[in-house]
Amino acid sequence: NTFMIRMKVHQFPNRTIEINQETFRYFGGTAYLGLPTLPEFQEIIFKNIQRWGTAYGSSRNANVQLSAYDTGETHLAQFIQADAAVTISSGMLAGKLTIDFLSKSTDVFYHFPNAHPAIQRKDSIPLLIENELNPRILDHKKEKITIVTDAVPSFQTQAINLKILDSIPSHKEITLVVDESHSIGILGENGAGIYSSITNPNIKRKILVASLGKALGLTGGVIASDSNFIQEIKNYDTFVSAAGMNPAYVQTLAQTGNLVQQQLKKLQDNLNYLAQHLQPNPKINFTTNYPSIYLDWDKSYEILLKNKIVITHFNYPSDQKTLNRIVISANHQKEDLDQLVQVLNSFL
Repeated sequence: NTFMIRMKVHQFPNRTIEINQETFRYFGGTAYLGLPTLPEFQEIIFKNIQRWGTAYGSSRNANVQLSAYDTGETHLAQFIQADAAVTISSGMLAGKLTIDFLSKSTDVFYHFPNAHPAIQRKDSIPLLIENELNPRILDHKKEKITIVTDAVPSFQTQAINLKILDSIPSHKEITLVVDESHSIGILGENGAGIYSSITNPNIKRKILVASLGKALGLTGGVIASDSNFIQEIKNYDTFVSAAGMNPAYVQTLAQTGNLVQQQLKKLQDNLNYLAQHLQPNPKINFTTNYPSIYLDWDKSYEILLKNKIVITHFNYPSDQKTLNRIVISANHQKEDLDQLVQVLNSFL
């Protein structure tokens, strides 16, 4: 029944949500580190809103410059281990802006399967055909190509393997765009994401785009790359004519690094606990260091619901597959995980 598919809630869905006066445990959303409702995190935001206001609708290139942007972006670049980073008002715009800018100098766009719409161009062509490189990319034409991918593809729980890029001939000049919305703050050393670990020798330039509204709990996006590219983005018409990310939030990035580490440790403890108690099952796609678990059978949503557990459930746009995703957050307690494990182990 439709009530079960779309549920109106009247406050942030954290560990539990209320539906029709009943309490359910909540394993959905994308607040992997549990930051949006963390009191210490909120305190820092409140102070920054008092200092920087609730919104700042001016161009980043105007004569008045807010120091919040320098502070937050320097922190982000160090965190990601990139030369430079710039914040954008959303992750979706960070992706669109980057692709739009690259289209001026790119001969052909290629995409890995299921790349997010934020980094897809209408005229992009599949990088892989039946798991092999598209023959088009192996031809003798000297050209500039842009390859786009999600750091963790939809329905997967492990970072993308980019080894196949090493087989692309050297007369193709490769720019790689990686959407790290679901890996930044979670994967890599201290949650830095996968950007710094991408070392394929034939990639000329690598660019990270990401939403900061998932693990890092702040409405906004980021683009990170070499200093030249970030400077070009800052001079790009679309960037110049748009307002920036909320400066109170950008400042917050620089002041919450310790909370990110604290919450990442809690999340990892929760995932280790699950790994110890969850029975292996081919229908459950779970990897110990990743907070999304995918369920591969139709009845799972209803069975979990009967057991007072709500997960993420909707039709995913890319291939009309119904998405059943369990999200583990740093805020989940042992009793939440115990109840989840009990139900999932009964599926065997």
